[in-house]
Amino acid sequence: MRDWDFAGQCAWVTGAAQGIGAEIARRLAAAGARVVALDRGFDGEMTRDGLRCLPLDVADAEAVAALCGRLQAEDSLPDVVVNAAGILRLGTLETLSLDDWHACLAVNVSGPFYLLRALLPHFKARRRGAIVNVASNAARVPRLDMAAYGVSKAALVSLSHNLALELAPYGVRCNVVSPGSTDTPMLRGMWRDDSGAARTIAGKPEAFRLGIPLGKLAAPSDVAQAALFLASDLSGHITMQDIVVDGGATLAA
Repeated sequence: MRDWDFAGQCAWVTGAAQGIGAEIARRLAAAGARVVALDRGFDGEMTRDGLRCLPLDVADAEAVAALCGRLQAEDSLPDVVVNAAGILRLGTLETLSLDDWHACLAVNVSGPFYLLRALLPHFKARRRGAIVNVASNAARVPRLDMAAYGVSKAALVSLSHNLALELAPYGVRCNVVSPGSTDTPMLRGMWRDDSGAARTIAGKPEAFRLGIPLGKLAAPSDVAQAALFLASDLSGHITMQDIVVDGGATLAA
């Protein structure tokens, strides 16, 4: 058993410029992986904290295909893929713009589809590997003003389960990590003042949102640890599963 040892493995992480994706990329590198960090926020190719950082807009199918072709030519295709890129657009179904609706679907579910579809022949030929998709507990519980986000993340969960079923005969696993409220720039962008953290932890009954039973926000490291577990040999017989990392906020059975 290699436990947390990813030495000799190549890992691709999308959404790796900040938040959960950045933490997952750093921890994979610390565990020995050769990490390709992908994010549209990177200004050209660079090396940062031991990561090979490449710009990529996952919502651009042609850009995704070109990147996969380029890295295949460099013999840098992955053993592990973590899809952590995501965006949040707020609004009721009546007020949400069409651009915001399409943007959520494009980044949160079409992006992983484009990337994983391009990599399917590689994983099938290798007959091993691990895929971890970062969804959200909003895929399980409806939230006011979060229809586009919740729908896109629910679609990502379904995509993950279907992919896991298709890849199971090839020994490739695909699982989901579903964070709740996590201390990231995305969450902080929703706060109006310094009481945002306390209000998130306490909940908002008038919005049908429960608080967090553990009494704290998740740190990016909490989600990253779950992702690394699912990517590692410690979860070698686990596939098609969804681990919710939200301090009990969904009260899910």
